[in-house]
Order: sequence, then structure tokens, then C-alpha cells
Amino acid sequence: MPKKKSPEEGAPRVNNPNVMGLRASVQEQPITETLETNFMPYAMSVIVSRAIPELDGFKPSHRKLLYTMYKMGLLTGARTKSANIVGQTMRLNPHGDGPIYETMVRLSKGYGALLHPFVDSKGNFGKVFSRDMAYAASRYTEAKLTSICQELFRDLDQDAVDFVDNYDNSMKEPTLLPTTFPNILVSANLGIAVGMASQLCGFNLAEVCDATVAYLKNPDCVLSDILLGPDFPTGGEILHDSAALEEVYRTGRGSIKIRGKYRYVKSENLIEIYEIPYTTTTEAIIDKVAELIKTGKLREINDMRDETGLTGLKLAIDLKRGVDPDKLMAKLFKTTTLQDSISCNFNVLVAGMPRVMGVRELLEEWCGWRTECVRRRVYFSLNKKKDKLHLLKGLKRILLDIDKAIRIIRETEGEAEVVPNLMIGFGIDQVQAEYVAEIRLRNINKEYILKRVQETEALRDEIDDLEDLVSNPGRIKKLIIRELEDVKKKYAQPRRSAIVYDHQLEACDEAEEVPDYPVTVFLSRGGYFKKITPQSLRMADTQKYKEDDGPGQSFETTNRAEVMFFTNRQQVYKCRLADFDDSKASVLGDYLPSKLGMDPEEAVVHMVLPGDYAGALVFFFENGKAARVDLSAYATTSNRRKLTGAYSDKSPLTALLHLKEDQELALYSNENRVLIFSTALLAPKSTRTTLGVQVMTLKPKRRLEEVKVLEESGLTNPARYRCRTIPAAGALLREEEDGAQMRLM
Repeated sequence: MPKKKSPEEGAPRVNNPNVMGLRASVQEQPITETLETNFMPYAMSVIVSRAIPELDGFKPSHRKLLYTMYKMGLLTGARTKSANIVGQTMRLNPHGDGPIYETMVRLSKGYGALLHPFVDSKGNFGKVFSRDMAYAASRYTEAKLTSICQELFRDLDQDAVDFVDNYDNSMKEPTLLPTTFPNILVSANLGIAVGMASQLCGFNLAEVCDATVAYLKNPDCVLSDILLGPDFPTGGEILHDSAALEEVYRTGRGSIKIRGKYRYVKSENLIEIYEIPYTTTTEAIIDKVAELIKTGKLREINDMRDETGLTGLKLAIDLKRGVDPDKLMAKLFKTTTLQDSISCNFNVLVAGMPRVMGVRELLEEWCGWRTECVRRRVYFSLNKKKDKLHLLKGLKRILLDIDKAIRIIRETEGEAEVVPNLMIGFGIDQVQAEYVAEIRLRNINKEYILKRVQETEALRDEIDDLEDLVSNPGRIKKLIIRELEDVKKKYAQPRRSAIVYDHQLEACDEAEEVPDYPVTVFLSRGGYFKKITPQSLRMADTQKYKEDDGPGQSFETTNRAEVMFFTNRQQVYKCRLADFDDSKASVLGDYLPSKLGMDPEEAVVHMVLPGDYAGALVFFFENGKAARVDLSAYATTSNRRKLTGAYSDKSPLTALLHLKEDQELALYSNENRVLIFSTALLAPKSTRTTLGVQVMTLKPKRRLEEVKVLEESGLTNPARYRCRTIPAAGALLREEEDGAQMRLM
């Protein structure tokens, strides 16, 4: 026999020195070290410098754009092309013109994503409530800053915040914008980082200002009495839930339900939807309604169309004759995104660290930060006035003898000696001497100098006042309160999202609208399903099947019942029988993989009518294990149609039984062994994917093939196969009982 080559001998020989050097340079590195040195810096960069908003309510991309527009003079000047703004912003944000322009679109008045937009736009900027209404290119649109931006930049030039170098050290940019109001609670924001995310919903500006003032006066105030709930630019109605709202205010996490607004036009028998939830789009709503009509779940609608125009959003629904519009809308709220839940995750960067905070904690952090901004601004003004007072004191010395000052300057031979000579002649320092030397000739008169000197007393009073202000937290707090009241007076708008407190009374019970009558349901082995009324069965009870198909399961029930279809992919599909049309025995019925949208090669293995979800399901696997799962584990509060992880996937499924009470079962293996046991030996589990317990002990390459109820097994001597404890191997099936079973089959 030829000698077997080792892997090294069988590998092709490489003589290329470059390849050999490259191979030699590859070094192993522990995964922990790779994560620490390569992945963590990237993750922290995304968290700190890109995705999570800070206390001023802005992400870095927002801040860079607005600061660039401010430096371009667009706060008071005329609009300019958006492309020009995008190009200038790239000096601070080198991520390309596309993302910068998208940031501008979101902040714009035309797009409508913010209660108080920061960009005054002209041209097509798209709409937040439409996914298909695209914005125009930046070369076609124009923009400037809105008036509320004055509250962002008012203290910027007074050392209220720190400045840092941009990415290439060619200019400075602010680390935060010194907003005079809690913009973090007013402007909605969404960010997805690495391993964390942030979702901030906006609140009404007037309510936020009032809540902040109340907090400054009394940190223990009840915020929910002032801050009624979020406010969204698309309007809608917030379904008030005091417990959920308090959870959001306390922890910064939770969800809030919101639904659209509609009106019924009786003369035309149509419904007009004119406000939708902030989280959805008109296209998503129309697509969902079309799907419901196609599947037969909505029979009350003739047509639905989008009539959005210059007057604003409008979705029109033509109703069939006799349809109650309120009941139809209650049904649409339940089945479409016309009613949706908005998740809240108040994750904010504070001093470079991400923190999830409730509203009270956010107000506490903002007030502390704003206090520091005001204190720095006062320090800046104080130092400016002290410098001016210092100059005026030097000028006062000159007033004693103006002629002497003129003579010193005239008799000085060198220009560089003028300032030193003035310092010696009047006993003033260099700064004061420089100021005196720069006075123009026409201003060297007693009137000018006396006026300047008279400012000294007023300036000294102002300095005393500022020194008292900077050392008195109570006065700074009053100053912040006054600024908040001014912001509210100038920019407050009426609430757009109404608060609905009695929405439970308006809910419509969908079950009342579904007609209830007796039916018989049939499931074939090939996955065809039929729902037949007793009248149709009396006319023809012979069921039609495909050539290679046959009867599987059948139950008598009612049209309002719920049905569950378990598949070979460990999934279960939950439906209402009312979702299926009444059928006849002479047709094949609905092919469930197509009807329910199953995955390729997925097939139905069992049908269960859960009823009130009492009892249990028993799953038998080929490895001889059985899992008893409470049927209540499959009950869901929402209208989820598909549940994954319906049962364990560790071994192929042999049988599934709906167990309403304990009974004896006969298990058959391919070794021709039979085991009879009571299901009372199986402890119920609440986890759907439980592996179960060993019931039948199997030899290698043997498997559990069949499970029958004892009464249906045809066994004449059950005591031979019965066991009292599990697991057990069972007994070999006698030939006479095997033949009896064959005759039963």
C-alpha cells in the first residue's frame, strides 16, 4: 500500500518569498484582545460621537450643521442653497454630503419631524408621514435658521460652553449648544449605537417650560400634573395610561399608545383620516388595509385612497352601505398601525457617559448644566466690565493733566517709547497706557474724558451686581426661570396630540361583529383545510381529497373559535376560524402553507382548537421523550399570528396530543415494542421548548414510531405492556395482537 501523506506533505509547496513572508507575519490573537483593541474603540466612538444625543438635545451631526449655519449668518440673513450649507458643514462633519443633507431634512420645517423645527426650509423636503414622498436634491432647495435658534446661540459667544478643535484642527466648534430651554425633552430624537440605542419623544414646549420652572421651585413637584404627556408633530390622540406614563417619567423606559384622528362625512358616506401616529406612514396603513381586504378580514370598505395635498394629510375610506364608521375605525385601530405604541428609551450622554434617565432626572441634569452655563456667561460679562473699569481708571488719571499727556507724547522721540513714558508719567500700567495712547486727537477734550469717567460709577455698580449674581444660586435660578418664561411666551404652540382619558369606553369588541354558528373543520394529511356548515354537510358529506392525500383531523366547533396549526419547523400559526371562508365537501379547501404564508418546505403536522386554553399539549419525539406543556403557554395578549419555538427541535416530532384530562397512551417503537403509561406521570411545563422527559427507553438506531390512545389501540392484554414508572422499555408486541392491530388499520 502507498504511504499516506501527512497534511504538510500533501500541501502545495510555495516558493514565492512574498507569500512566505506574509504567512510568517500572521499571528494569533486572543478574541478578548481583539475585542478590546479593535472593536471597543469603534463601539465607543459610535456611542459618544455619533448616535446618542447629549443634554442640549442634539447629536454631533445636528450640532455641527446648526453651528455652521450660524457662522454663515443664516440666523438673521436670507436663505441660501442647501448645497452651500452642506459643503460648509463638511469642514466639521467629514461623513459625506448625503448624511449631512438628510440631517438638514429632518430638522427642517418642510419635513415636519419636529414640533419646533430649527431649519426654515424652502422647496421639497419630503414629509415625515410618507415613505414615498422623497425630498428634492440639495441643489434645488434653500434654507436658513428659524427664529427659535436664537435660544440655541444666545450665550455661545460669551464663553458659556467649551470649544474644541474640529477633525483637522483648522477651526473650533462647540461641545454643546447653550440652549435656554430643555430641548432634550422638546425635540424627538432616535439613535442606534453599538449595543445600545436611544429614543426620545418630544413634549409640548409650554408644558416643558412650566415643568422646568416648577422643578426649579420645588424638586419634589408632581411632574405628571404639568407634563400631560408627549406631543407629536403629526398630531393624533394619546391614549392616557397613568401607570405607563409614570413609568416613563420615573425610569425613562416604557411605551405610550397613540392613534390617528378621523371624521365621518355623512353626505359622502366616507371616513377622512387627517392625523396618524408619529411612528407610521400613510403607505404602511394603506398596504395593511389592502391586505386585510384581500384576506377577507375587512368587508366594510369599498375603496381607500390617499388624498394628501396642499391642505395636509388625508386618507379617504369609502364605506359600504349600512357600515357603522366608529365600529370600523375601532377595528382598524386594532388591526393596523392607525393605533401604535411608541417606545421610550431616554438614553442621554452626560459628561461623555450614556445614562438612561427619567424625566425628573433629565430635568435635574439639565438644570445643573444650564446653571453652569449661566454662571460662565456672568463670569464672562463680569471680566469684560472689570477690564473696562480698569481702562477708565487709567483715563481718569489723564484727566488730571491732559496737557502733560500731550507733552509726553510729543516730546517722545521713538514710537515704542510712548507707552512706557505714559506709564512713568501717570503711574498707570501698560494696558491703561495702551488705551490712552490709542485715543484719537479729536477725543482729547475734557467733555469726552469726563463722560468716560462718569461711566465708572455705573460700571462699578454693575460689577457689584454681577459678583453678587455669580455667588448667589438663588438669583441664577430666578434668571433661568425668567428665560424659560420668555421662551414660552415667544415660541409656545398649542398641543397637537390630544389626550384621551376614556378610550376604554370607545373600544369595540371585535368578537361581537363576527357571526357565530356551528361549523365542522377538516384538515387533510396534505395540509388542506376546510370549514363546512352543518347544512352543507347534510347535502354532501363525502370529502374531496387529492390523489395522494386523505383525511387527517376533524372537529365540530363554532365560527368564533380559535385554531392553532403546528408545523414541522417548530412553529405554530394562530388564526380565527372566521378568517376562513365557508367551504364545501366537494372542494379541496385552503392550502395552509400558502394561506398562512409559511416558509418553504414547511408543512402542518397537527391542528389544535385551544378553546379557553385549558389542559395541555403532549409532544412525543423519536428519541422516546415526551414533553407536557400547558396550553396556556400559547396564549398571547396581542394578535400575534405566528409563534416561533412552539416545541423542542432536538429530536423529530412523532405525535402531538391535546390532553384535556389524564389518560393512558400506547407507545410503539420500530423494534416492535409497546409501552402503555398514564400521562399523569408527566409533570406539566410552562416553557414551550422544554426537552421533555424520557418515557420509552430505546436501543441505538431505534425510534418511537406511533402513539395511540389506549382505547383505540386494539390491545387485548394491556397489562402486559403497562408500566408504573418511566422510563421503561416496554414489551415485545405479540403476533396475535399485531395481527389484530393490522385488521383495525
